[in-house]
Amino acid sequence: MQPVEVQERPQKRQSLQSLAQREVRLLVLDIDGTLVGPSNQVSEPVRRAIQRAKAAGVRVAIATGRMHRSAERFHYAIGADMPLCSYQGALIRDPESQKTFKHWRLDWALTEELLQVLQDLPVGVHLYIDDQLYVRELSPLSHAYAERSQVPFQILSPAQYGQRPTKILVVSEDTEFLQELQGSLRQRYSPEQLYLTRSEPIFLEATHPAVNKGNAVRFLAEELLGLSAEQVMAIGDGDNDIEMLRYAGIGVAMGNASPALLPYADWVAPPVTEDGVAVAIETFILT
Repeated sequence: MQPVEVQERPQKRQSLQSLAQREVRLLVLDIDGTLVGPSNQVSEPVRRAIQRAKAAGVRVAIATGRMHRSAERFHYAIGADMPLCSYQGALIRDPESQKTFKHWRLDWALTEELLQVLQDLPVGVHLYIDDQLYVRELSPLSHAYAERSQVPFQILSPAQYGQRPTKILVVSEDTEFLQELQGSLRQRYSPEQLYLTRSEPIFLEATHPAVNKGNAVRFLAEELLGLSAEQVMAIGDGDNDIEMLRYAGIGVAMGNASPALLPYADWVAPPVTEDGVAVAIETFILT
């Protein structure tokens, strides 16, 4: 499968008036820090706003770093009617039909090398193979991750060796160390070898180089719906949302967003605890 590429483009800040004049036909939402906050549940004001957007003819999709199986319940909770983009867009699959549109996996040789690099580091390592979660060893962070994601985990064993993972997740509460590790890995591996991003401060994620949320959103918009970027609104809060906000005609950052995301946003919504998604929908779709 040939990857689609989101072209680099400058900061997109435009006037609220000019943005509000655009006709949004596709709404794409991140989950953690955007659609849901600490409660891990979609609030009623956000759910109602999404339903009103759908009633106005807008298609709705989720683009998340989560596993497909972990993200499915949010897809159904908001009534999304487009394929679900999980693992930063590495897997694009329709939850209803289970049809897989795209699935980019890491090469095993690169995976094995990366596991060796991480071998003696004080981090948790998660591998995602065929939508199953494998961990290098038990840790409190792995338990907390599995509990929030509502998925079981298994200990990585030789039986999994040779199987190409969809994603590798490095977990540590030492966020400065993860930042340094990200820099080190970016020196070791080129963007043509590995896509590295941070969905949350304690997570460092590695996927196939063709993968990012911008590519996934572009596939939904252009290849499935025949839309242009100007007809897309994307809402997110993390570093891993940069590419999709850069692509979308209206890119919205949450009030709780990572500082790295803000330069790519056309508009900043209230934080997730104040139903920022609902406010953004009211501002750009329902007015």
